[in-house]
Amino acid sequence: MKTPIQSLQAPAAIGPYSQAIEAGGMVFVSGQLPIDPKTGEFAEGDIQALTHQSLTNLKHVLEEAGLTMANVVKTTVFLADLADFAAMNEVYATYFSAPFPARSAVAVKTLPKNARVEIECIAVR
Repeated sequence: MKTPIQSLQAPAAIGPYSQAIEAGGMVFVSGQLPIDPKTGEFAEGDIQALTHQSLTNLKHVLEEAGLTMANVVKTTVFLADLADFAAMNEVYATYFSAPFPARSAVAVKTLPKNARVEIECIAVR
């Protein structure tokens, strides 16, 4: 059985998918673009501001499920330019504490809406 999770404090899905799905005590959060849900536009600023917005969106979806960033066991970070890795990582580190979740960070050719960053996660209860 799977249960959809939706937060009004994070941007709505831009396609046929859920913001998150809970199944078997695990919450799978779809990739979060750096969209400000109040404006529907990308957050303004550099990769650090964009990373902050993506992680804030992720946090709000988790909160809707009754979880926190401490419940996250795995993340995947998609970057349009791997040159942004160090700056992204500085912000990312402020959202998690040890033991840090497992993580993959990859550069991709293009992200939806030509975003510079997208972050997804898996959390457990």
